[in-house]
Amino acid sequence: MSESLAGVLFVTSLAVALVVVHRPLGDLLSWVATSPRDLAPERFAYRLVGADPKTEQSWSAYARSVLAFSAVSILFLYGFLRLQSHLPLNLGFSGVAPDQAWNTAVSFATNTNWQSYSGESTMGHLVQMAGLAVQNFASAAVGIAVSFALIRGFARTGAGTLGNFWVDLTRICFRLLLPIAVVGAILFVAAGMVQNLSPGTDVTTLAGNSQHITGGPVASQEVIKELGTNGGGFYNANSSHPFENPTAWTNWVEVFLLLLIPFSLPRVFGRMVGDLRQGYAIVAVMVILAVISVPSVNYFQLRASGTVPTAVGAATEGTEIRFGISQSATFASATTLTSTGAVNSFHDSYTALGGIVPIANMMLGEVAPGGTGSGLYGMLVLAVITVFVAGLMVGRTPEYVGKKIRSREIKFASLYFLITPIIVLVGTAAAMASESARASMLNTGPHGLSEVLYAYTSAGNNNGSAFAGISVNTVWYNTSLGLAMLFGRFLPIVLVLGLAGALAAQRPSPATAGTLRTHQPLFVGMLAGVTIVLVALTFLPALALGPLAEGLK
Repeated sequence: MSESLAGVLFVTSLAVALVVVHRPLGDLLSWVATSPRDLAPERFAYRLVGADPKTEQSWSAYARSVLAFSAVSILFLYGFLRLQSHLPLNLGFSGVAPDQAWNTAVSFATNTNWQSYSGESTMGHLVQMAGLAVQNFASAAVGIAVSFALIRGFARTGAGTLGNFWVDLTRICFRLLLPIAVVGAILFVAAGMVQNLSPGTDVTTLAGNSQHITGGPVASQEVIKELGTNGGGFYNANSSHPFENPTAWTNWVEVFLLLLIPFSLPRVFGRMVGDLRQGYAIVAVMVILAVISVPSVNYFQLRASGTVPTAVGAATEGTEIRFGISQSATFASATTLTSTGAVNSFHDSYTALGGIVPIANMMLGEVAPGGTGSGLYGMLVLAVITVFVAGLMVGRTPEYVGKKIRSREIKFASLYFLITPIIVLVGTAAAMASESARASMLNTGPHGLSEVLYAYTSAGNNNGSAFAGISVNTVWYNTSLGLAMLFGRFLPIVLVLGLAGALAAQRPSPATAGTLRTHQPLFVGMLAGVTIVLVALTFLPALALGPLAEGLK
């Protein structure tokens, strides 16, 4: 079977599976968001944190709860990392250095999972299980909870509340993430992934050298790594490591898991606003952007120019031979479309034009379909901007699902869109201007700039993947990328919740002959166009100096 045909079958089977699960999982998510009853474990969790499940919160109270929970998560994980040498199952590893502990704690609490360390030589088993894996659940649940709050903003009328963050967080963990993760972990163990507490084994390689191979609770962390669009690997090689991704079919399952929740969340939006067509329109835009991305990166990798790629028929450098070029390219596209950041190939080895696609995916805001929760609320913010632009074109007050988009709403949406580009471009510029940051670069010229641009794009968009090529375990990069992840996560969340509060307080506006039909193909095309054009206008100069310049050369 040719590489191209295998790639088509891989992508087609993924698409079919996602279509099959879209409805039942979307309905499950809707039940999680709207159920009036609490399960016994959930009631225990409410008592533990002192939350009243019957009390709803305003948008500001909801935001304070998100920030407080995340702050505690960061402080706890930071302390856990610093004190590692005093904890059980530490495998003899010392505590993590202050700047790297800061970077890692922020990274996992923001659903970024950027890693400036090698997991198998830095983290003990207890830190991996009770620190990093726990944040994989918690940070994913925070993103979904915020998306629920925004949907309630659209669905409610004359309301001053958006639900209860502690209820949303608890239900998402108990009813959604934990059950799927348990089943997935069992499946992965059956497939050959490691799941133990072994300190490791010394083996002799084929070359006659000695190598220490660390065991650990890999399968249980791997499933939530993909399901929660986290991406942090147990091993430095991430999903190209045979203990994390042993076969071609586990590679398929991992891509399926990272797309599973984001592609199902728009159905929740449709159900809760009372018009499923609105959810289908959002999914359609996500699909359009994904259909542009996936074939593009496959094409650039399979049709690569250059002496060696031309001789062998494709760009094979940095690709895991067990998966091949197409499965690696599809994985790269999916992981950057969803803010996951997991990798099964070396993105820095991609062709210049092949590498520009993952960067562009992140610059789009990772909305096709995006991270767990963050993809949906990012797309809905873009929908608000789109109907505002459409309203200006026809000279009437814009509306979306019965809510007027006034100056207050568009201010929240505009600020949301501007934050990430500011973080990415200012961070990249500061790094290029810093002598210590430039000293960490292993490459110069356009490719060196691409590597730095990728790093800040990944951090600012809470993706976590890397181009590599720069030594990021330095005080500069640990500190600055940590700040990029922190601001890139929580400033947009506060603005989304502010937008939700403004929408929830409105009374519904009846549709008229002049109302833009936001479930029809015209709006779908407009939303896709606005998403692409806004990114092109914002990031094209930086791309032109980096990957585009390298590709044209």
